[in-house]
Amino acid sequence: MRSKFKLRHKIIAAVNAAAVVGAIILTAVGSSAARAQKYNYAAERWKNESKKDFGQVSCFFGKESGFDLKSVESMKAEFYAKLKEASIEPEEGKTLVPYAYSNPVGKAVISGDDLGTTEADITAVGGKFFFFRDFDLLTGAFFEDDDLMKTGVVVDRQVAFSLYGSDDIAGKNLYINNVKLFVSGVIDFPETKAEKNCAGKTPKAYISYDAAKMIFGGGNDAFGQSSSTELNRVTCYECISPEPVENFTYNVVKDKCAEVYKGKIKIVNNVTRFEPSKRIKALKKLEDNVVVREDIIYPYWENASRIIDLKLSFIYGARRLLLIIPIITLAVLLIKAVMLYNRKKAGLKKALADNMSVKWSEFKKKFSKKAAQTTEKES
Repeated sequence: MRSKFKLRHKIIAAVNAAAVVGAIILTAVGSSAARAQKYNYAAERWKNESKKDFGQVSCFFGKESGFDLKSVESMKAEFYAKLKEASIEPEEGKTLVPYAYSNPVGKAVISGDDLGTTEADITAVGGKFFFFRDFDLLTGAFFEDDDLMKTGVVVDRQVAFSLYGSDDIAGKNLYINNVKLFVSGVIDFPETKAEKNCAGKTPKAYISYDAAKMIFGGGNDAFGQSSSTELNRVTCYECISPEPVENFTYNVVKDKCAEVYKGKIKIVNNVTRFEPSKRIKALKKLEDNVVVREDIIYPYWENASRIIDLKLSFIYGARRLLLIIPIITLAVLLIKAVMLYNRKKAGLKKALADNMSVKWSEFKKKFSKKAAQTTEKES
């Protein structure tokens, strides 16, 4: 009977240990998967330059939403006004609210001075787009909004090898629709499996909005809109802002855009999206997280993050189930301990009282003996 009792306790201990180890492993796996989606951590990279807290928000729009370059400037003005109300002013030479915006403008054939050509997905970008993306730059540099020359192009290594047989081609010419541009930088392929699957096999090239207008300007687009409207369009807007109060950045964007672009916008709070509590809560609305009902354009990096959202919901859900085992075990042990104490309370009190009485008696004897010795010495 006694051996069976011991075996039962060994099994309970083993199950609890396995549950805790499993929870730790799932935590590590979930954290690794989340951190691999680097664009969601742009606020942390920006924070390295300051001791302030920052929020980060991404907005994704449909083609017909009407969000464009003027809207970007309007968002900037809104942030500066709200931050001023919170007594936060821009410092000289520093960017108060870094932001980025982009729009896929379609596929095009790219050629170089050599015979090589390739078709690529072309994306018009602006603001601090490359800071938010955190691409792995192989050669060259990223272009900036304030560059005097607006004809720089950042291409991935597949484009570089197709045109010149090397990824060390910064400064070389390339041509899109017979418009001469130059290679500003070459980036590596996406790192994670989710990003690779969402990016597809078509090479990528990133150009400025000015270059996009030079290449694709003139006439009407496939939707019957003038090219100026099409090429001013923004389908992805991102920003980082100081957080004088919690969720300040998210609330500014939500208050400004949620109603105006209702049904044509998806707002993501990048800072909190991967939190375990939010991912577990998402399991209750799994359909809303999987099915896209709005006409919204998601770039591949956001589609990859949405895949991780779903995976983390199950990972953290499983972790919570595992942690229930040691929690229940601890609760049972506490209940048994209380019950045992109540049964043994009288005996424990008596034993404690007896012990104290014995110690008090011993103390009095020692004290009396010491006092007697002291009296003898004085005599």
